[in-house]
Amino acid sequence: MIALRVYRMLPPALRRRLLHLLPEHRRLGLVRTFTRPRGGDTVHPLGSRVTVTDDGVRTEAEVVAAATPLEMWHRNLSAVTSALESAGIEYHCLRNDDYLRSSVAVLVEQRDSVRRLVRSAPALAGAHVRTVEVQPGRNQPDLTPAEVIQVWFPVTDARTDVVLGAQFACEIELWTRVGDVVRAPRHNAVIDEAPARAEPVRVAAALLSHFVPEADDHTYGTRRDLAVRAPDRVGFPIDAVYTWVDGSDPEWLERKKTALGGPGGPLHAVAANNSRYHNRDELRFSMRSLHSFAPWLRKIFLVTDSQLPSWLDPNHPMITVVSHAELFADLGGLSSFNSHAIESRLHRIEGLAEHFLYLNDDVFLGRPLLPTHFFHANGIAKFFLSPAQFGLGEAKSSDLPVNAAGKNNRRHIQRQFGVTITQKMKHTPFALRRSIMHQIEAVLQADVTATARHRFRSHADLSIPSSLHQYWAYLTAQAVPGDIEYEYADLGHPSTPARLAELLARRHRDVFCLNDTDSDPRALEEQERMLADFLPRYLPFPAPFELPDDEVAERRKLGATALWRQSHGVGRHGRQVDASTVPALRVGPRLDAPTLPSMRSGAGLRDDQQLGTTPAAGPTTSRGEHR
Repeated sequence: MIALRVYRMLPPALRRRLLHLLPEHRRLGLVRTFTRPRGGDTVHPLGSRVTVTDDGVRTEAEVVAAATPLEMWHRNLSAVTSALESAGIEYHCLRNDDYLRSSVAVLVEQRDSVRRLVRSAPALAGAHVRTVEVQPGRNQPDLTPAEVIQVWFPVTDARTDVVLGAQFACEIELWTRVGDVVRAPRHNAVIDEAPARAEPVRVAAALLSHFVPEADDHTYGTRRDLAVRAPDRVGFPIDAVYTWVDGSDPEWLERKKTALGGPGGPLHAVAANNSRYHNRDELRFSMRSLHSFAPWLRKIFLVTDSQLPSWLDPNHPMITVVSHAELFADLGGLSSFNSHAIESRLHRIEGLAEHFLYLNDDVFLGRPLLPTHFFHANGIAKFFLSPAQFGLGEAKSSDLPVNAAGKNNRRHIQRQFGVTITQKMKHTPFALRRSIMHQIEAVLQADVTATARHRFRSHADLSIPSSLHQYWAYLTAQAVPGDIEYEYADLGHPSTPARLAELLARRHRDVFCLNDTDSDPRALEEQERMLADFLPRYLPFPAPFELPDDEVAERRKLGATALWRQSHGVGRHGRQVDASTVPALRVGPRLDAPTLPSMRSGAGLRDDQQLGTTPAAGPTTSRGEHR
């Protein structure tokens, strides 16, 4: 297309000038047309092998229906260790400084045997193999660069948008024997030189990578002196919490209409607008990103107004759905249309871990992350300041609700700690602690309760998990500022299609937010097409808590409230009633014991089991407010 080639040749400044000649509602569609990724529309059959780019090299990968980074980490390491065991080659596994790769050490005199093995072993059929040069550590000045053999099975999705390959390779290191010691060819996280003789043991996979969850039941062979727990490993459980609403649900719309006609003062113009409750299935892909990129999470809690997404299996052991009736039981169990109110009650969720992440459904993890991106191993939380500010002065009814809440937060921070806050937080997952939220509620009981009672946003609200918690925790030595690679995109801005194309190509952000701000209603359809194209490409592999597509298609014929009732046998009884008359949803097992995603099997090893002596062979609500 000539117009496309001409547009791509123009300087960015001239492109912007041309865009402003168009009506606002047509700009997004034009840019999306001109920045749509080239190719990638062919759907390849499962099991076929296709050419992809893996770590900058054109190579072949197997097309699979589903895969995660953790699964590929295990697949590559298990294949290598199985091959070594079958060949009778002694080895020991150790922690790799790159947490997404695994490491296996063998003696250098086995070099030729290992080279033959990786090319011929049945367990490694179809694997990619390459040799790379590595540099010795700074405390190994007498060593020269050495070779490491990388082995991995590259896989991709049906449209080749995602490649899980060399990034998760198992690396075979060649250690040298010098007298009574063996020496590593490069630095590792435990020891660079060790006695040649050591007791072989099998250890939990969690000791080999901080990316592997504590409850993972895989074990691997190593030496007892390498089977140590690092002080910077997060060993406590971490959960995730979402607040979500389907604003197109007829029964929910009736509840909202009834609530708007109830008592209360005038609302700010954005307190109840439709964009606050619009549902584009972002939650589905946000939760996919957690499954793929944060396997160390224990549970996902979904807080809804007695609604259920059509695609979600509420009986999956990793999922717990919490209704407003349960969350607001002590205040009458009424439906709430105020994200500040809902957020003020998150710490009351039964069974929620002390440490948890709170996300809106427009926030996505962009690549594999560690727990330490959000919490230090000693339990201290991290927060991510935004340059955006909420203004000076006292909160007024004319303020945007998010700014009014920030000012109310500041008033309490000034009274409690004698300092003045002005900045918002980035729209990322918020790392929270239940005990801090309980402390805030105990000290500011009247204001927290008042916030919870506001069914729609009020200029008297507090914004607790998205701002007040972070400052309170920081000033009580329980949180510190952190850094995160972050992208924010306004769905209505003409630059967004190009930014999404870059995200898809580079996958270079830890977190990204696709925010739905108020825009021309005529552009909403184009925004939906843009999301429907981008999200399945970025996150094509379904999570185990998603229902099959044919079942989802049938469930979409029902409203979200009807699905919720159907999931536990509650009839409508004629007219629609408030959430207070609907039983609290209680699905899945109790949370006294950890529960795991489907890719994990069995219970994890306790601390006293990890060093076994088995011999080893060799929300849609609250969008856009916290930036």
